[in-house]
Amino acid sequence: MWKMKIKKRKIKYATIFFLCWLALLVFLVDGVLKIHTLVDYFGSYALVEVSLLLLVILPTWAVYKFTKEK
Repeated sequence: MWKMKIKKRKIKYATIFFLCWLALLVFLVDGVLKIHTLVDYFGSYALVEVSLLLLVILPTWAVYKFTKEK
C-alpha cells in the first residue's frame, strides 16, 4: 500500500510537469515562434514534431524518475 501511494505521488508530479511544459511549448510554438517558421528553419514538419514531442516527454520522464521517495 505504501509503495502504491508513492507511485501515485510520482505520477501526480510528472503529470503536473507534463501539462505545464506542454502548455508552455504550445504557447511558444503556436503563439510566438509560429510552427511554419520552425518548419522553414528545420526543413521538415516531422522533425519539428518529433523534436517537440521529445522536449515534452524526456523532461517529464526525468521528473518522474528523479522524484525523491521518502
